[in-house]
Amino acid sequence: MITTAKAWWAFSRPHTIIGSFFSITALYTISCAILAGSPTGTYAFMQQHANDYLLTLLSALACNVFIVGLNQWQDIDVDRINKPWLPLAAGTISLLQAKLAVWMSLIISLGTAFLLGWSFLLLILLINIIGAAYSLPPLKLKRHHLPAAMAIVTVRGLLVNLGMAAHFTQQFSGSWHIPDAVWPLALFVVGFSFGIAWFKDIPDTAGDAQFAFKTLAVSMSRNTALWLGVVVVSISYLLVAASPLVLHMPVQTAFFSLSHVVLCVVFIARASRLSLNNETAVKSFYMFFWLLFFLEYIIYPVSFLL
Repeated sequence: MITTAKAWWAFSRPHTIIGSFFSITALYTISCAILAGSPTGTYAFMQQHANDYLLTLLSALACNVFIVGLNQWQDIDVDRINKPWLPLAAGTISLLQAKLAVWMSLIISLGTAFLLGWSFLLLILLINIIGAAYSLPPLKLKRHHLPAAMAIVTVRGLLVNLGMAAHFTQQFSGSWHIPDAVWPLALFVVGFSFGIAWFKDIPDTAGDAQFAFKTLAVSMSRNTALWLGVVVVSISYLLVAASPLVLHMPVQTAFFSLSHVVLCVVFIARASRLSLNNETAVKSFYMFFWLLFFLEYIIYPVSFLL
């Protein structure tokens, strides 16, 4: 079997890889900006610690591939119904190739993390363990909507934002510290992660129901999963928009707050127009939601550099 680069890119679940790239890069930039104290100093600080950033990014991306690859390996039969275009379900990547890629990704993730210190190794190990528990029996957290959502929230919302910020601060200053300005970002991504957990299952109700996956869209309804997510994410947008008024955040406040309000309005408008009976529209909305995720990790650090 000749496996193309396109198939491996699809196996990595590109939207998650891009999301991890933006989140690690943003947290690195924010940490540098806070410790440097000025936009000019930030650029010099980032150049000085580029190796720490690159090793951290490599470990995080390999961790990402391990988690999404393991998920596809465990759910080939479900994916043949829900996502037949994925490489394992479509047969463009063999199961043996997938297993090798998954285990190699785990080794790279943990090996690179070890080079950065025991504390970062423990952080990456914990993320990998939760990712494995999401897909592997006997826990297989993804079978039930609340444990599945909590796994995604814990990793994407808390461990990535708070853990990576503490890691970068420790690497740069020698002491563990989570900057106050990172907490609103973590809170926002917690809300956003609930949206990811609920929205991703909306187009997959056929296969999930057949294999007894009790997602929110299956247990209640697609409409409930959509609008519960819309409410949680909208509240998150408004809270983070107001955060510079409550916390001391070295950001360009007008740009920071206005951009969040505008994106919140755009998000609600897009959700309001969504037809849940149109599978193409549902999948397009989910990818649009990930675009908003990427934008958050662009807006947040840019606000520190303005």
